[in-house]
Amino acid sequence: MLAFRFAKAPASRPRRARAVAAAVITAALAGTALAGCGAQAGQADGAPVTGLRIMVPNAPGGGYDVTARSAARAMEDAGLARNVEVFNLPGAGGTVGLARVVSEESNGSLLMSMGLGVVGASFTNDSEATLADTTPIARLTQEPDVIVVPADSEYGDFEELLDAWRENPGEVPVGGGSSPGGPDHLAPMLTAAAAGIEPSDVNYVSYDGGGELLAAVLGGQVEFGVSGAAEYADQIEAGELRVLAVTSAEPVPGLDALTLRDHGLDVDFTNWRGIVAPPGLSEEDEQALRDLVDELHESEEWQQTLETNGWTDAYLTGEDFGTFLQEETDRVESVLASLGLA
Repeated sequence: MLAFRFAKAPASRPRRARAVAAAVITAALAGTALAGCGAQAGQADGAPVTGLRIMVPNAPGGGYDVTARSAARAMEDAGLARNVEVFNLPGAGGTVGLARVVSEESNGSLLMSMGLGVVGASFTNDSEATLADTTPIARLTQEPDVIVVPADSEYGDFEELLDAWRENPGEVPVGGGSSPGGPDHLAPMLTAAAAGIEPSDVNYVSYDGGGELLAAVLGGQVEFGVSGAAEYADQIEAGELRVLAVTSAEPVPGLDALTLRDHGLDVDFTNWRGIVAPPGLSEEDEQALRDLVDELHESEEWQQTLETNGWTDAYLTGEDFGTFLQEETDRVESVLASLGLA
């Protein structure tokens, strides 16, 4: 099974300091810089957490957005938190949001929904802020990608699409909800390489999250799209999208589609999503956030959320999650280099 990550040389201190300072000033002017004690205050006396905010570093409608809003709703339904605010700060494949989190040093009331896409974007966008600068809280879920076309697509099945793609890759654009280096980019590139298509010949069109990608697929701006299996469950069920293949090693329950391996391609790809916090948290705030997410994970409400969305539980916390992030960083760089994309 493939999983990825990115190694990146640290930026010089003066350059990073200027970037972080600018981000802090911007946040202050917008009235959004927060004191970091809300989560701790709630957890200390057993009362529901208040004042918690979850940032989504992509546009509404994508996987990070769905994950964040689902987690917030489950927290509230389970009585773990009250009035959790979820807000979107899209841009540069998630690295605008990443820079904001890094700038919010010691803020124990802020979390960011993230995943493999942010790992890749931090590399391909040459981001000064990296996930190594954040406080790792937890990996939550994993899921395969799906290859989808609109219901009226000329491609009746994956083999027809693959034939056309092999014949003229540049004339069969593929869309993804992540920037280069993210899961929606890596999955079609690995598929192309396995099918004998030069990745450099692939016409990949990047969109900022699954919401923008969905509009592009339905609007015919791309011939097919690649995204998380659960992300378009409603459109698939409604018959607006057809799934031609899944990237996992095994078929996805409820989807009438073969795996890429079933089609003779040596690809087994799974995406993941998690949560990080700003750097420099006090021990109390960091522990409070981890306790909150632990309780979320154990709640019936979250377990039902996993089942409803078709997400696989991939819970990993604290230092173990931090180690995983570093391993993903190294692996993404290696994969992109092997594909001639880095």
